Amino acid sequence: MTRSGLRYLPKQNPCAQCGQPIAAPDWVEEEADRTIYLWHCRACDYRFEAIAFFEDAGTHKRPLAA
Repeated sequence: MTRSGLRYLPKQNPCAQCGQPIAAPDWVEEEADRTIYLWHCRACDYRFEAIAFFEDAGTHKRPLAA
């Protein structure tokens, strides 16, 4: 999976507690190999984070056979 950076924000993510869609994350933090999203559901006031892990572009493994 390739990194998309902060230009792409997930939208309409369902709440982990009640399932209502959340328009956009409240906070996004990028680190070397992952992006952390902080979500807040306005419907039930539940807060949670989701982490997306990305492979480094230079670490793709070559196939063993063609």
